[in-house]
Amino acid sequence: MSSLSRELVFLILQFLDEEKFKETVHKLEQESGFFFNMKYFEDKVQAGEWDEVERYLSGFTKVDDNRYSMKIFFEIRKQKYLEALDKQDRAKGVEILVKDLKVFSAFNEELYKEITQLLTLDNFRENDQLSKYGDAKSARNIMLLELKKLIEANPLFRDKLTFPVLKASRLRTLINQSLNWQHQLCKNPRPNPDIKTLFTDHTCGPPSGARAPPSTSNPLVGTFPKSGAFPPLGVHGPFPPATAAANPIAGWMVNANPAVAPHPAAGPAALAALPNQATLLKRPRTPPGSSSGIDHQSAESEHLLKRTRPPGQGVDEVTYPVSSIAQGAYSSDDLPKSLARTLNQGSSVMSMDFHPLQQSLLLVGTNVGDIAIWEVASRERLAQRQFKVWDISVCSMPLQAALVKEPAVSVNRTMWSPDGLWLGVAFSKHIVHIYQYHVGNELRPHLEIDAHAGGVNDLAFSHPNKQLCIITCGDDKIIKVWDVVSGRRVYTFEGHEAPVYSVCPHHKENIQFIFSTAIDGKIKAWLYDLMGSRVDYDAPGHWCTTMAYSADGTRLFSCGTSKDGESYLVEWNESEGAIKRTYSGFRKRSLGIVQFDTTRNHFLAAGDDFQIKFWDVDNTSILTAVDADGGLPGSPRLRFNKEGSLMAVTTNDNGIKILANSEGMRLLRTLENRTYDASRTVSETVITKAPVVNPMMAGTVSGAVGITDRVAPAVTVAGLVSGVQNGVDATLSVDVKPRIPDEVAEKKPWKLTEITEPGQCRSIRLPDTLTPSKVSRLIYTNSGVALLALGMNAVHKLWKWQRNDRNPTGKAAANIAPQLWQPASGILMTNDVGEINAEEAVPCIALSKNDSYVMSASGGKVSLFNMMTFKVMTTFMPPPPAATFLAFHPQDNNIIAIGMEDSTIQIYNVRVDEVKSKLKGHQKRITGLCFSNVLNVLVSSGADAQLCVWGTDGWEKRKSKPLQIPAGRPPAAVGDTRVQFHNDQVHLLVVHESHLAIYDAAKLERSRQWMPRDTMAASISNATYSCDSQLVFASFTDGVVGVFDAESLRPRCRVAPAAYLPAGVNSSIVYPLVVAAHPLEQNQFALGLTDGGIEVLEPPESEGKWGVGPPADNGTVSSVSSTPNPGNQSSDQAPR
Repeated sequence: MSSLSRELVFLILQFLDEEKFKETVHKLEQESGFFFNMKYFEDKVQAGEWDEVERYLSGFTKVDDNRYSMKIFFEIRKQKYLEALDKQDRAKGVEILVKDLKVFSAFNEELYKEITQLLTLDNFRENDQLSKYGDAKSARNIMLLELKKLIEANPLFRDKLTFPVLKASRLRTLINQSLNWQHQLCKNPRPNPDIKTLFTDHTCGPPSGARAPPSTSNPLVGTFPKSGAFPPLGVHGPFPPATAAANPIAGWMVNANPAVAPHPAAGPAALAALPNQATLLKRPRTPPGSSSGIDHQSAESEHLLKRTRPPGQGVDEVTYPVSSIAQGAYSSDDLPKSLARTLNQGSSVMSMDFHPLQQSLLLVGTNVGDIAIWEVASRERLAQRQFKVWDISVCSMPLQAALVKEPAVSVNRTMWSPDGLWLGVAFSKHIVHIYQYHVGNELRPHLEIDAHAGGVNDLAFSHPNKQLCIITCGDDKIIKVWDVVSGRRVYTFEGHEAPVYSVCPHHKENIQFIFSTAIDGKIKAWLYDLMGSRVDYDAPGHWCTTMAYSADGTRLFSCGTSKDGESYLVEWNESEGAIKRTYSGFRKRSLGIVQFDTTRNHFLAAGDDFQIKFWDVDNTSILTAVDADGGLPGSPRLRFNKEGSLMAVTTNDNGIKILANSEGMRLLRTLENRTYDASRTVSETVITKAPVVNPMMAGTVSGAVGITDRVAPAVTVAGLVSGVQNGVDATLSVDVKPRIPDEVAEKKPWKLTEITEPGQCRSIRLPDTLTPSKVSRLIYTNSGVALLALGMNAVHKLWKWQRNDRNPTGKAAANIAPQLWQPASGILMTNDVGEINAEEAVPCIALSKNDSYVMSASGGKVSLFNMMTFKVMTTFMPPPPAATFLAFHPQDNNIIAIGMEDSTIQIYNVRVDEVKSKLKGHQKRITGLCFSNVLNVLVSSGADAQLCVWGTDGWEKRKSKPLQIPAGRPPAAVGDTRVQFHNDQVHLLVVHESHLAIYDAAKLERSRQWMPRDTMAASISNATYSCDSQLVFASFTDGVVGVFDAESLRPRCRVAPAAYLPAGVNSSIVYPLVVAAHPLEQNQFALGLTDGGIEVLEPPESEGKWGVGPPADNGTVSSVSSTPNPGNQSSDQAPR
């Protein structure tokens, strides 16, 4: 069937639904197999109409099509069988067994025999696996959850679960258009045509008056707009819009511009109304973007606008605690106003973004298509890529034609992902590039997406359904959402009537949505449900506007410029969809599209009138303005770093100025000293005889000489395809930086940094009024504001840092004491210990990603605690065997991998209280588990000193390998082996008491190993990656803590026990059992001690780091990359 015929079926389905031909609708759905109506399917399952359920399914799949289909039919027939037995209708049960379930015996005869044996029981609940079976209604609901997952995963249902987005009464509209057209062609059109049939073409009878336009009184023929737009449509849609819920988006909808026709919702037939949604906002940050001057006299051409518009800044969806800050907490002195650095990019800067964790790392995109990464402290360009189409052969013909017609390509937007692992680049022609960022400043091309027809005007990262996605918008008036890993398009949002200028994703509680703005000044908001825009509102200025939330997600701002040059910076009242306050201080006619940014939840900044202007968010009058010592364009682009200590500003001469406050100045000095110290270790041979080539580019160009600070020429078509082989760019530009011998001091021998006294680092022992107990597990909350410890006595303790003037961020710090927190009830979170001695148990713990609950065990049942109330929500998995390790599935918090005392791993579904799989491969108890999203594997380690790799698709065992115990060290009879993935989700840190090792998990091959020796010779008690995976923190049984370079596993700093333990404490008795890394601060870690104490350590503020990394051996560079990934730290697989 052709695509048009297929679309006609959808139009007919819509029409039948509008006309209430319900049975016919579902019959056509089933016979065509084009649209699977999940709501109808659910209704029939819940009603127990099993024959209709299977009949409807038969239009889309058969029992033996694939394993998903087989499982779907089996679950339905098993439920039908159990219900017959529950009604004591054994005859019906036998009939179902023979007629319906027999087919599955060929695939699993043992299961069929077990099902048959249920007939011999008076009550099938006597079977252990069915003991929790309730009534038929609850069992159907539980089964439905499983069926929906199977259907969504089944490739036969791909593209059949979502109804196309159609305006209401689309078929009727097409008929209206046809009749209008026929009437216009009549030689003597009547003013009130009498249309009696659709079976033949319409013609008017003999003339009876002057020609007149068609009448609107006819039920089918409405006014036909001259512009060619569709006639007005009725409000009755085939798929009624979801009921507006009490949330800020709904509030905007209520107050939407009445002159704008509502956008008809379209989606799955009879889609249920959305549940009430909480109005409490939480956190993302949406920093907007920078600006470039546009001559408004020539800006009437949309084409010019598309190429020269400065991209708006998007959203880092990073969690921060929601808390207001007192008015006096900040002053204008906290603003970065002092000129600290000047960078020469060489071409006009179009977009900038600071790295979310490495505060001085700046990503830049230019008007010639280049991107670059700068270390602003050392003024060093670490990496640069020129624009090239990676694989021209797979590009669309419109893109190829556009490149031939006009080869010049500009960057419209560059942005880091919230974890700093990825970066996205939106170009002025069709394309989006996604790179992976690795240690050594290596940019690996990951995906090239032909995203939009025309320019890609903005992009932003988001996490709908716990899946990292990139959102794009473009000249084609469309917003699209793409899976970052696979490049698959997940959502498409249509409804704007002009090119979409910017996007701003956000989430409040569990509600995720996207704001978008278009160049006609319209603001729309979209939920991830394909049911149309929830907002249709006018932005001040009615032209180019960007939107941004404060860092804590509680306040919404927008900044825009009209075609006449009037600029508007406003705060919105989300609950009413109205402007709350308008900030003053702009030039009467701005010299470009003004861009803005927000920082510290307290300040706004905008580039206007050759200056940077600042506002206090609570005061509409301008706070102050700076010109950065001159040289700024009329509307400079600007960008704060995450902490608000630095600001990047564009200049007239193709450069960037870095402004800083006092905190930023200290940061830059510290990092500059670190760079200088590292440079002193470079081999003299390299310094005097060869230019230093960025490791990212090593091997790409042979003999390349020159400086990349020059202005890159316009990209030519020949350049676009040169060096592209198999979709990979083989001619990436080299960032060559010649070193001048006279500028570098004599080489100084590297020496391990020793910290032996309390004054050489910052440390704090957490206050504790409860009974002390040996700390067995320690973990930071994902927000970084609290520490959770589990003692050997099965009691949990939680310390929280408070937000105040001394600690405005509220994050954990080694110079501020937290509070030992307990709920008002005074209860303790205490694990079930059963009949065993708690001191002999193997504790385990895992924390949910939103920090709302913790799962834990201490030899007894696994307990699920509410982190706010400390109450037990549920318990499960009673011993024996006891749980020894817990890890949440990274994409589904309802799935938990549980390592057991008996050496098995159980894949457990919390929601349905069911073990999905039992994995066998170890010989002794499980001591470590960690997931990789990139490889789709689970890695396990055991007390048998063995590693196993399991595929997460079917839970099959892929590989196993014993640990390579260093020579001269006999394998321990017992002992923990821990595993943790690097943030690249490929390399694996393996921790055993005898050594540390790095493995490539894809091959399960060891690439690095370190054994205790010299000043760190005791057995290793624990180790973990830092949050950015650049360091490894390791604790030893003599109290020493070692800080290692994660790339080479070479020690860079040794912390003696005397530096953090109280005077007089014997470190052979009191030492760290566990070490945890802060999820946001790369140099902070915490230690859990054998005496029950908790110590938090940071390097001295003057240094800002734990020593200096050792020089590389002969210039070799490890392949282990380094970028942060908070998702890797949600269980005790990665103690923090």
